Amino acid sequence: MNYKIGKDYRDNDALRHSFNKLATETFGLSFESWYQNGYWREKYIPYSIVVDGTVISNVSVNLIDCILNGKIKHYIQLGTVMTKKSHRGNGYCRILMETVLHDYAMCDGFFLFANDSVLDFYPKFGFQSTQEYRFCANISHKSNSLAEPISMKTKQDWVYFLKEKKLRSSNGVLQLNTDGLTMFYLTQFMQNNVYYIKTLDAYVIAEIDNDTLILYDVFSKGPVDMIEVCNSFGNSITKAKFAFVPKETKMLEKYEYKEPNTTFFVRGDNLLQDMGAILSFPEIVHA
Repeated sequence: MNYKIGKDYRDNDALRHSFNKLATETFGLSFESWYQNGYWREKYIPYSIVVDGTVISNVSVNLIDCILNGKIKHYIQLGTVMTKKSHRGNGYCRILMETVLHDYAMCDGFFLFANDSVLDFYPKFGFQSTQEYRFCANISHKSNSLAEPISMKTKQDWVYFLKEKKLRSSNGVLQLNTDGLTMFYLTQFMQNNVYYIKTLDAYVIAEIDNDTLILYDVFSKGPVDMIEVCNSFGNSITKAKFAFVPKETKMLEKYEYKEPNTTFFVRGDNLLQDMGAILSFPEIVHA
């Protein structure tokens, strides 16, 4: 079958719609709103097998640019790995994987999250499964909540949040330059998950699940104590889980993190070494 490899075609309406159709068929997920909202930018790059103008297979590149321990890092996250049912078994994902690994050979390492049905596939390309670690804490606080919900419903809201975020730094071990990917979540599934804590002058991305607070990131002009952040969500919170790794882990408990269908794979000695400090990538950069 004659095919071509299409790359970075987000502004090509026909190919983008074909890509979205396959993503919807495979994952029940479309990237069109992300594109129309203006946050599908140059750091998310689909590599696709295209036959007669139709995307039939894909591996997407996510450029994860960040600072770790004062050093600039360029990691590559692979995601949206999919092939149309009628074209599976023809080696298209292998072709795309080999192309991506060649094109980004000079990066600081590759990583991805695999579902349980393809755990034997990625080691063929030099990936190895690696344990992730996260933190949690028990919370006991008697005061009412000081965390003010921030509206994220409109483009004006999004622009305002990003402006405020740029005045602050993440309290995570990674200083990420991935606003486009973060806004994939905040403009769609997590519009109700942004808070402002005036006493700390901090913006927090968080989810409240009954008595459990799930923290995705904390942005402030100076370091803030993570327990104090948790206490700011009021006396109904008895436990906190961290979906990012804070710089300061005093009073936090470290644990091995594992979820079904999200096996963490890494390729590259540099990233394998860096994982000793990273422990796990923030959940809001998963793609």
